[in-house]
Amino acid sequence: MITIKTIEPTKSNLKAFTQFQIDLYDGNPYYVPPLISDDVATLDPATNPAFDFCESVYFMAYRDGKPVGRVAGMINRQVNETHNEKNARFGFIDFIDDHEVSAALMKAVEDWARSKGMKKLIGPLGFTDLDHEGMLVEGYEELSTMATIYNYPYYTEHMERLGYKKESDWVEFLMTVPDKIPDKYNRIAEIVKKKYGLRVLKYKSRSRIKKEYGRALFHLINEAYDGLYQYSHLTERQIDYYIDIYLGLLNLDLVTLIVDKDNKLVGVGISMPSMSLALQKSKGRMFPFGWWYLLKGLKGANDRVDLLLVAVHPHYQNKGVNALLFQDLIPYYQAKGYKYAESNPEMETNSKVQSQWEYFDYRQHRRRRSFAKKL
Repeated sequence: MITIKTIEPTKSNLKAFTQFQIDLYDGNPYYVPPLISDDVATLDPATNPAFDFCESVYFMAYRDGKPVGRVAGMINRQVNETHNEKNARFGFIDFIDDHEVSAALMKAVEDWARSKGMKKLIGPLGFTDLDHEGMLVEGYEELSTMATIYNYPYYTEHMERLGYKKESDWVEFLMTVPDKIPDKYNRIAEIVKKKYGLRVLKYKSRSRIKKEYGRALFHLINEAYDGLYQYSHLTERQIDYYIDIYLGLLNLDLVTLIVDKDNKLVGVGISMPSMSLALQKSKGRMFPFGWWYLLKGLKGANDRVDLLLVAVHPHYQNKGVNALLFQDLIPYYQAKGYKYAESNPEMETNSKVQSQWEYFDYRQHRRRRSFAKKL
C-alpha cells in the first residue's frame, strides 16, 4: 500500500526530500547530484524570492514506512497572469519503477492543482527558468550536468501511461573545442564589431563586475528570453538574490560581456568548468570533504566546460554577436585544456540559437521534455 504525505517545508524535511533523489541514483555513473543546500534554499519559501509570486506543495510517497517517491507542485502566478493561463507545474519528481507509486504521486499533485482552480498541469519545471526543467527522454548514457535533470528511462513511460503528452522539447549539444577559432567566426566577429560599434569587456574583479553590470546582466536575460516557453521574468528581488549566488562563483576568464558604443550591455556568455565529477564525489554535501572536490572542480580539474548561459539583446539577435562571444572565449578554453563544451538546454524550435554550433564539431547528445495534462 502506498501512503502519500504532505511535507512541511522545514529545513530537515526539505533535506530528506532532496536526499531521496540522491539515494535513488546511488551508483549511477551518469547522475550528477545537486548540492543539498542549494535545493533546500530553492524549495524553502523563507529563502527563495520566487515565492513572492509562487506557491508550492511537496509530497512524498511511502511503502511500509520507506520513501519510494517525491514530487513538488507549484503555481507561478506571474507566468499565468502574463499568458492568461491557469497552469500548475510539477517538478523535483523522482520515483521507483512502480506504477502505483507514480500514479499516487501525480494524483496528489493533480488534486492539489484542481483545488487551486488550475486547468492544466505541466512539467517537470521549476519555479522559474533558473531551476532545473525538462524530463530526460534521450541521452541516458551521457554524463549529466549541474544545470540539468537526470532521470531513469522508465520515467517517460510512467508519464505517458498517466495521460501526459509532450508539450515542449529541449535539445543539448556537445561540442569539441577547436584547435583554433573557426575562420568564419573570426570574420563575422570583426564585421560585427565594426558595423555595430561593439566591443568585448573582461573583468578580473568580482565586486567590480557585480557593481557595474550585475543588474544589467539579469535585465538582459529577461529581454533575451522573453517569449520563450513558460519564461518567468526575474524580479528585482530575484536579481539581488542571484547576483550574490552566481557572480561570486564564476571564473571571470570564462565570462564575456559585449557592450555597445554607449557601454550598454547587449550580449553575455557565461561558462564555467564542468562540476559534474566534483558533485558526484561530493554526493551533494559540502562537508566533511565535499568542499574539497567542489573547489578542485571550480579550478577546472577536468576536460569539459559548461556553457551556462548565452544571452543577446533582441535587437542584436541573429546578427553575429555570438561569434564575438566565442572569438573571445575559445582561446581561454584552449589555454585551460578544455576538450569539450556542453550547451545548456535549448528549445528544439530555437533555430537561431542552434545555428551558432554549425561551425563546430558537435553532436546532439540529450533531449528533454515538458509534459502536460488537462485537469
